[in-house]
Amino acid sequence: MTQLAQITPVQQIAPNRERRATRRSLTNREKAAVIVRLMVAKGSPITISGMPEHIQAALAEQMSKMRLVDRATLNQVVSEFLSELEEVGLSFPGGIEGALSIMDGHISTTAANRLRRLAGASSKADPWDRIAALDLERLRPVLEEESIEVAAVMLSKLAVPKAAELLGQLPGERARRVAYAVSLTGNVDPETVRRIGLSLAAQLENQPARAFDAGPVERVGAILNVAPQTIREEVLAGLDEDDQDFAQLVRKAIFTFVHVPSRISPRDVPKIIRIVDQGLLVTALCYSETKPETAATAEFFLSNMSQRMAQSLREEMAERGKIKDKDGEAAQGAVIAAIRSLEAAGEVALLQEEE
Repeated sequence: MTQLAQITPVQQIAPNRERRATRRSLTNREKAAVIVRLMVAKGSPITISGMPEHIQAALAEQMSKMRLVDRATLNQVVSEFLSELEEVGLSFPGGIEGALSIMDGHISTTAANRLRRLAGASSKADPWDRIAALDLERLRPVLEEESIEVAAVMLSKLAVPKAAELLGQLPGERARRVAYAVSLTGNVDPETVRRIGLSLAAQLENQPARAFDAGPVERVGAILNVAPQTIREEVLAGLDEDDQDFAQLVRKAIFTFVHVPSRISPRDVPKIIRIVDQGLLVTALCYSETKPETAATAEFFLSNMSQRMAQSLREEMAERGKIKDKDGEAAQGAVIAAIRSLEAAGEVALLQEEE
């Protein structure tokens, strides 16, 4: 009996050899399923969520139909896959959004907006991805002007930190109503959410291109920052007569030598004087000491630098004669320009004045 168990029937050997000889080739879809299954089994990172949904569905359906793959076939599929990877010289992201991410900064805003509208018309594009990428300034009007229900849907589709910051910018009563409406969005079907996203994306992206990077308040404020004091006061007085609210905003945007003690941290003074020409700095400080409104600024600078540097500057200031208004204001403007350049570089942060 034991001897019989050790004998392999001849009839069994022949079919096995025949099956190996007649093994069929896998289709490309089957090969893709094999590669994905292998990577998942090995714990390798693989993300297919970025692929079109119909391809994801086809891949999952194919995997549901497959059972066993012999080792020889597996090795052949992997070898073919690696060979194709090695042949790749350049890849493109696919889709309008992917192309725009590569071309950002290289094509005009008008062309980019037109392409985004085309992408929005595609049934495969998710409009909420584009909406989520917009800044708070663009999104806030939606919460302020759209219906409570639409605002709640948008808030629900944004990342939590961004949604919280937006909600905090709303008036108290509307913020409460929108927050409550969020609790009612659980039963909204996906297609409705998608249609809302398409409508909002088209509305937000259809805004006319801005000719200026900064707003009118910032532009007027920047001009008046470097204007002579007499002209600055005349312009502000005129703005008060024409549009008092706008004038008030401009006053808040202005940053001149007078504002330095209240807007600059003492620890930032060494950074500022390091990039200002010493001759201009001496002129600015010497001129400021003669004016009641800026004398405190001169003392602020001298008190927040090394004693040796302060003493050296005081000696140079003592040797200076009377400084013309034109030269003094130009020197003050140079110091302000230096502060603004440091602010733009992120090395200095202007403090907010208390109301």
